[in-house]
Amino acid sequence: MAMIDTNSMYSSYLTQTAQNTLSTSSSSSLESKLGGISADTDDETLMEACKGFETYLVEQVYKEMEKSVKDEEDENEYLAYFGDMLIEEYAKATTESGSLGLAQKMYESIKRNI
Repeated sequence: MAMIDTNSMYSSYLTQTAQNTLSTSSSSSLESKLGGISADTDDETLMEACKGFETYLVEQVYKEMEKSVKDEEDENEYLAYFGDMLIEEYAKATTESGSLGLAQKMYESIKRNI
């Protein structure tokens, strides 16, 4: 009779639940920011919404890149639990550095078209 590894099943469940919660909360937060943009939105709020979109986009790109090179044997316990947070921080740092410039271009485009 085979033994069921309940610790492994439980940690896998927690990891999946955390990933789903983080991805749902960040996209719904972004949706609420972008949905509230109007002609009377101040510049700072508009730029924060644009940066939020760029961060979300970069985060999704990083996650897809990780899937293409991920090796289950190389992943340690900490990356399994905190890997999404690490990717989120990388995405924030990329946006804050302004190296892509997507937020700035989107900001300029929205200001021009409002």
